Amino acid sequence: MDASAKSRRASKRVTMMDVAKAAGCSQATVSVVLNNTKDIKISAELRARVVEAARSLGYGMGGIVRRAAMPELRGGCVGFIVDQISTTPEAVNAIEGARQESWEDEVTILVAQTQGRAEHEERALERLLRAGAQGIVYMSIFTRRVAPGPAFNNLPVPMVLLNCYTSDHRFPSVVPDEINGGRMATRAMIEHGHRRIGMVTGESFMEAAQDRLIGYRRALKEAGLPYDDQLIAEGSWTPTSGYEATQKLLALQGRPTAIFCQNDKMAMGCFNAIRDAGLQVPQDISVIGYDDDELGRHLRPQLTTVDLPHRAMGAWAIRQLEKQSTGGTKPPAVHTVSCTLIERASAAALSIS
Repeated sequence: MDASAKSRRASKRVTMMDVAKAAGCSQATVSVVLNNTKDIKISAELRARVVEAARSLGYGMGGIVRRAAMPELRGGCVGFIVDQISTTPEAVNAIEGARQESWEDEVTILVAQTQGRAEHEERALERLLRAGAQGIVYMSIFTRRVAPGPAFNNLPVPMVLLNCYTSDHRFPSVVPDEINGGRMATRAMIEHGHRRIGMVTGESFMEAAQDRLIGYRRALKEAGLPYDDQLIAEGSWTPTSGYEATQKLLALQGRPTAIFCQNDKMAMGCFNAIRDAGLQVPQDISVIGYDDDELGRHLRPQLTTVDLPHRAMGAWAIRQLEKQSTGGTKPPAVHTVSCTLIERASAAALSIS
């Protein structure tokens, strides 16, 4: 195995399931221990085993695994203002990352969903401040530029933007490194020997779609491979659009030997289109997704994908609120967090017939 492959494996995100396997217990037991649930009895020996497994694997960003020192936020609360919670898991993952970073300091996280409406945001902000929030995390489900209303000017508490940023950079912001994520996914296919790599993009007006395409083009250029517009098919993040876009790619005279779908839902549609064409994944066409959606683990073969670092972004937001509270060094205007390649079975070496 070459150095880059070892590096990718070493950087694979550790899950609660991994901790459970290492500790020899159920995932539910790991959740009870790491969430410090008091009303469920767990033996001291089992509790210690879970904590040690989590620590040795590097699970989580805070809490038991790595205690956060947050005297300014201790015992207080932080408010999350989010445009949507239920449509995708990203918001929940970010909030979970924030909770892991701060739970041992007894920080309560209050969440308000606003549907992106200015009047709802202002009302949520007012109520969170009235509830005693000592910091505000303003989050967008889709990475984009935002313009919080006048109510967010001259706040009495620090505010951090998560998965979004403002044009004037007046608030510290954290976003995923989407360009490198797209580059990483494409390089994985190139390293498997693929030279005709198709891409199913999300809606082209979205920054995530644009940046993942930039990363794709960058990886091709680094490998000395030409960019071909015919190998790009636009979807709309849904399984149906992934199916239809894949049909277009399969109809090409020189069809791709690998397809990079810009999210896992479109990859599911891609799988179905490949099978309906009488082909197999990955024997005939390799597929890689993006997001590390839970559904990718249930596809057969399991989906190779790229993990969005929303847990790490949530933890960074909490740490940044603390730094602002204590007059710490101001970070770069927009802080990027690296994505991680999750290698499973849907991407394989190109078979030469």
